[in-house]
Amino acid sequence: MMRDVSKSIFYKAFDLKIRSEFKFTELIHEFESVSDVVIKEDELSREWSKLSTPNNYFYVQPNLCMFQVPEVAIFKIENGTTITVSPYKNAQEDQIRLYILGTCMGALLMQRKILPLHGSAIAIDGKAYAIVGDSGAGKSTLASAFLNRGYQLLSDDVIPVSLSNGGIPIVTPAYPQQKLWQESLTEFGMESEGLRPIIDRETKFAIPVTDQFVSEPIPLAGVVELIRNDSDEIEMSPIQNLERLHTLFTHTYRNFLISRSGLMEWHFETTANIVNKIDLYQLRRPSNRFTAHELVDVMLSKFNSKERVI
Repeated sequence: MMRDVSKSIFYKAFDLKIRSEFKFTELIHEFESVSDVVIKEDELSREWSKLSTPNNYFYVQPNLCMFQVPEVAIFKIENGTTITVSPYKNAQEDQIRLYILGTCMGALLMQRKILPLHGSAIAIDGKAYAIVGDSGAGKSTLASAFLNRGYQLLSDDVIPVSLSNGGIPIVTPAYPQQKLWQESLTEFGMESEGLRPIIDRETKFAIPVTDQFVSEPIPLAGVVELIRNDSDEIEMSPIQNLERLHTLFTHTYRNFLISRSGLMEWHFETTANIVNKIDLYQLRRPSNRFTAHELVDVMLSKFNSKERVI
């Protein structure tokens, strides 16, 4: 059954005004009836069957991205303005929202020529720092440790980065929510009772952070690549030379979409402009113990030292 378009809700996220037929408890309500982006439900199965190939869950062309998640939905993102969802029968709304705010929004930002980094972004003294890394590196946990110290969140998962008219890299706030596993909640002394699981029956929870959310874009000052290793020591060192570009490419959200979308030249030019204006570090942490609070101390010490390496 299709949704009632007349009951669309307006939200603000990623500095975009969004009109949606889907309800998002995570997003901030917007009261203007104009929109940059429309999220709607429609039938996509015929179009998908024509475009898809066996064992390939994505179809990507410039300004068009379609993908299928079995038992959840077919998704279509086009022209940086429209996300269309075709849910499968009995699909969970939580899963649909997860893919809309993740992969769909990452593809849409690329189409709008906004760089989506994969990680968490925090605000320190009016400047943004992005914590990037592979899945399980501890990005959200480290960001939560900063919040425990009174710092603020800009984004958790998809970090939108754009260049100002003066060429300054800017991070745009996404929406006021973190996602943390039960283990991290336990380490922070937080109770999961009353928190909403990201997906039903999973032990990863949505943590509202409205009171510690930055609502306006701020300059990007640094990117920290978080890596787990077997050493018992914490090490933070500058990333130099061409490795800086490679780091930003590696941690671009859904980076396999870049070439298929015809955006390699744009991505190279954008990241080349960014790396000359920010600090990039690699932060290696032990995988055998909880180190988030120590990592905060190390990062703050490094940032306050004014050390700058390009």
